[in-house]
Amino acid sequence: MKVLMTGGYGCIGSWAAKRLVEAGHEVWIYDLVEDPHRLDLILDAEGRAKVRFLAGDVADRAAVRQAVESTEATHILHLAGLQAPTCRADPIRGAMVNVIGTLAVFEAAADLREQVARVVYASSAAVHGPPEEGSNGPLADRIRLAPLTHYGAFKVCNELNARVYWLDRGVVSVGLRPWTVYGVGRDFGMTSEPTKAIKSVAVGRPYRISYGGYQDLQYVGDVADTFIRGLEAPFEGAEAFNLRGAVEPIEAFVETLVQVVPAAGPLVSHGDKQLPIAPSLDDSRLQAALGPIPRTSLRRGIAETYERFATLHREGRLDLSDLG
Repeated sequence: MKVLMTGGYGCIGSWAAKRLVEAGHEVWIYDLVEDPHRLDLILDAEGRAKVRFLAGDVADRAAVRQAVESTEATHILHLAGLQAPTCRADPIRGAMVNVIGTLAVFEAAADLREQVARVVYASSAAVHGPPEEGSNGPLADRIRLAPLTHYGAFKVCNELNARVYWLDRGVVSVGLRPWTVYGVGRDFGMTSEPTKAIKSVAVGRPYRISYGGYQDLQYVGDVADTFIRGLEAPFEGAEAFNLRGAVEPIEAFVETLVQVVPAAGPLVSHGDKQLPIAPSLDDSRLQAALGPIPRTSLRRGIAETYERFATLHREGRLDLSDLG
């Protein structure tokens, strides 16, 4: 594949770029500025050199089309987006990137449909609000979407527009809804705190996770692999799918971290407020359409993340600015 990525310097994007170049695919990252610091945490110099950069604004329709055309991209992996705190603080800016940017990507794919086989894009579990009182079990991905944030509302808009592009212009697309993604490179956003807790333990610092309750903890390597599966697997249509990892209370996350690194016991604490997103989502349609999708255990994911952070710290390459 020739893959043009937006948002490729983010956490999921960096891991997806790593997996793609290791599999022999061609990769370009389209972004405002070249910022490979997350890539450098997980990819060696040889692999890093295979990831090429194109400068441009995802909300610039003409520039996006030019990027797709000039790279002869066969697939678009659209991960660009502003996180929930930014969308809350500046909804207009959030909409320009998260909605207008997504429309620009789909316009390019529609205009170049003979070239572009598929768009795979990042939606979010934030399309779901909290579960209704008295409801039990995981939420299906085709239930009524009721986000409580601008970020979630923008993602709903993108899913609906993706469906229209399939119906009107035949653009094949897969939307994926990550929840709490954790792992090396996750340093920003509402649900980055479990990763920051692991990083803090690696450098011997205390850390308090500000919230509590249940979360769906998804190892970033699994999430990246699922996006790539969305690019590769036979598929027709336009669908958005829930992702599912380890649905656990924050207490269980901390307990598992202590099992992996006993020194974490006195260092990591947490709050008790449940985040306003359904904590348990059903991924059966994803598994049927694109699966089987493997899942890394919570213990193994925490261990791999801690070990990489500890190695980077020993090498003097671990940025601690996100810890405050």
